[in-house]
Amino acid sequence: MSLPLTPDQLLPELFYAVQRSGLYQDSKTFVDLIPVTDVEQINHAFQNACIKTNVQLQAFIDHYFVSDPLPVASDITKAHNAVDHVTSLWPVLTRQADDERSQGSRLPLIQPYVVPGGRFNEIYYWDSYFTQLGLAVSGEQSLITSMVDNFTHLIDQLGCVPNGNRSYFTTRSQPPFFALMVDLLASIEGDDIFKQYLPAMLREYSFWMEGVDSLQPGECHRRVVMTELGALNRYWDDADTPRQESFVEDEETAKLSGRSNTDVYRDLRAGAESGWDFSSRWFTGVSLDTIATTSIIPIDLNALLVKVEQIISNAANIAGLGDLSDTFALAAKQRSLLINQFFFNEPLGAYVDINWPSKSHRESLTLASIFPLYAGVASSTQASVVANTLRASLLKEGGWMTTDQYSGEQWDAPNGWAPLQWIMFDSLSHYGFDALAKEGAQRWIDNVESVYKQHGKMLEKYDVVTVGNIAGGGEYAVQDGFGWTNGVYLKLLSLVAD
Repeated sequence: MSLPLTPDQLLPELFYAVQRSGLYQDSKTFVDLIPVTDVEQINHAFQNACIKTNVQLQAFIDHYFVSDPLPVASDITKAHNAVDHVTSLWPVLTRQADDERSQGSRLPLIQPYVVPGGRFNEIYYWDSYFTQLGLAVSGEQSLITSMVDNFTHLIDQLGCVPNGNRSYFTTRSQPPFFALMVDLLASIEGDDIFKQYLPAMLREYSFWMEGVDSLQPGECHRRVVMTELGALNRYWDDADTPRQESFVEDEETAKLSGRSNTDVYRDLRAGAESGWDFSSRWFTGVSLDTIATTSIIPIDLNALLVKVEQIISNAANIAGLGDLSDTFALAAKQRSLLINQFFFNEPLGAYVDINWPSKSHRESLTLASIFPLYAGVASSTQASVVANTLRASLLKEGGWMTTDQYSGEQWDAPNGWAPLQWIMFDSLSHYGFDALAKEGAQRWIDNVESVYKQHGKMLEKYDVVTVGNIAGGGEYAVQDGFGWTNGVYLKLLSLVAD
């Protein structure tokens, strides 16, 4: 299957000239511009232009490209409260079906969809599930259906759901929430939804499991690693070059690493596939240049795949495909056994990621530890231990903190993120820790509302240690919008409001 050409393939000389010029503070700016004429004409014009300064380079770009207008959430008049603000944001963050004739990096989608906001003016895979939780609360069922149809379209076109609908995202995915989107939609529309989307769920699952049948213990291929007891999964990316949207940053990281550039680029890209881009969770040292994502078997991905296998088993049963249902029920059971065999660290009192190929435990404590509870894999004893461990170390004044490490990366302390607040609440509630679930959710809700009262914004991430602070860390400034924050805020508020 051929992938869409990326900006560096379409405009090679111009791409490298722009990205290395320092013309734009954000590497994503150029790759999201839309050419106003054929790229061959642009390449020819650039080869014949005598461009020696950034002023001349900017003039060339202004002549041959236009920007894709970003949804500016801050332009919305501040509402009386955060709920009204979020309701007013849904139309701002909703894009209509795309024009397939566009020459830009955007992959056209066939139905309307919600973007996160800020610099993120395209659909994002795992973000969308958490956005949909809030759309359901707002009664926007048709928009949820449209988004699921868009992801089905991407699976049909590419064999997977890419990181986002950009050509430069097609070599990687993100945490596989498509089956959970189908499950959410079925809870609204009825069980026939499972039959409608079963083929797409199966095709996406095949993407994550590609190569499993040919692997021997100790071997790995793309996203699959084979242990002596069965297959597990890791994050991966099929490319080993700097990310288009973070080009300068990735080149600088590779220079600092002292490692093979291609290894560093692959690990950075795999870290982006994880959704936790970036976190000390993926480091072998103390900084980003030690990232080693592809040498780590993540607990959250494997627990999430248990849920995927369970949902597919249920969908197959509803479709009258008993053998297929049994196959996936067995796969979920076997993976659950592997999770408890390999990932539970008794001294730490938590599930942890695993180093590959040594299968040794990584020692950092992160909210990824909750995912076996999310999938119902943990025993009641393990669940109690994990809940107590996370409460003691990661529950802060403003909600659940992502990790216990202050690395300067955005998926580390002191930050908390909407998707993990929801997964903590849902997981703890599932095991009967209702008071703790509500406490964590209420602290995060109060934090979101405090920031909204001060700044009139719904943000991508929050400082959960010092309530009211604007969160920092990472490769770019905190973004305003914001899709999954809006969704999780509405969903949690609907469940914990007195």
